[in-house]
Amino acid sequence: MPTVHFGFTPGDVVLVTGAGSGIGRATALRAAELGLRVAAWDLAADAVADTAARIAAAGGTAVAVRADVSEPDDVEAGFAATRSRLGAIRYLVNNAGPASSGEYEFDEAVRISLGSVRRMTDTWLAGHAADGAALVNVASVAGNIVGTASDWYCAAKAAIAGYTRHLAAYRSNEVRGNAVAPGMVDTPRLAGFAASDVGRRTLQRIPLGRMAQPDDIAYAILFLLSPLASYVNGTVLPIDGGWTVTQ
Repeated sequence: MPTVHFGFTPGDVVLVTGAGSGIGRATALRAAELGLRVAAWDLAADAVADTAARIAAAGGTAVAVRADVSEPDDVEAGFAATRSRLGAIRYLVNNAGPASSGEYEFDEAVRISLGSVRRMTDTWLAGHAADGAALVNVASVAGNIVGTASDWYCAAKAAIAGYTRHLAAYRSNEVRGNAVAPGMVDTPRLAGFAASDVGRRTLQRIPLGRMAQPDDIAYAILFLLSPLASYVNGTVLPIDGGWTVTQ
């Protein structure tokens, strides 16, 4: 177990969406190591159950919730189940969302990507989040500098950054909100990408010379949630190894 706990109060509850793999799973696992109790949500029931089992095996506390965060009924039921088992939720990580490679109609994709972040946030805050509430939304460098082939992905990630700034400007009495904007991350979604021609060319432009590991993003998320970042509000933090400064 780490000796530094980021100032978290052990036993506080964090809800992480998309916790079945990648950045979400890493955030859930590291949060548990820091003494937080974890509500791990994901569309894939088996994957999120595995995340919760790993936390339990390491001596932590977690509940697995199968939920589609773009569906209002799933969100309401998920919050009810989480609160009944863990109590008040102090921290929220809005990580779930479709991959940029997905073939979606533009309006529907933005609804799923951005709408789910707003729905999760509003439902959480309406249900009386714990005192000292903080959230982190997962945006992307595709939302500020780097373009992708998917028009909806760039647009949705930019909108998530804008929504985060709205929360900071107008709802700071309810929650302290920030976002992270990852670059290339070594997750299942990018499996094989680093070996492709495009992937190799991109890696050559990253000053640190590698893709991020999920933990690189997870620890930044946890810092922004933590009391150590109590005066950080409305920021969108690029975590890209310096990629975007080369654009």
